[in-house]
Amino acid sequence: MGGGSHTDDVPEKRHQVARGVLGLAGTGVMAVGAWLLFADTRAGTVPQVALWLAGSLVAHDGLLAPAVLLTGLVLGRTAGRTRGRTVWRGALVTGGCLTAVALPVLLAPSAPGNPSLLPLDYPRNLVLALSITAGVAVCVFLTRRTRGSWERRRQRKGRS
Repeated sequence: MGGGSHTDDVPEKRHQVARGVLGLAGTGVMAVGAWLLFADTRAGTVPQVALWLAGSLVAHDGLLAPAVLLTGLVLGRTAGRTRGRTVWRGALVTGGCLTAVALPVLLAPSAPGNPSLLPLDYPRNLVLALSITAGVAVCVFLTRRTRGSWERRRQRKGRS
């Protein structure tokens, strides 16, 4: 009776089904978005959207991805093999993405003509989101560190 049991394959099958369903849902949402873009917008909007998409690709591939890779490299060299390295990398990536999303609004030369377009306090909200990200990262780091030291103490007691 060698090999794995049938129950070992069940979680993998569920994951495959979930991926397929999410992929189909995403494709459907993109199709609706494309249809709305071409069928339900003013003339001249499609080139503006294409320019915006091209700019976002350039910003991602030219700025965000190299910054994340460089930060990961520096963090990997300075943090060594510490347990929290992945936590700090995740926090930095999240913070970088939050900043990249908020940066156009923060660097806008003037307020929009319609004050209802940007009704929120974006600088305050960015600081709040970055603070929450840092707080979650610290909590996860401390939880992992505490759990790791607790497990090491438990193993030492078991050996004695």
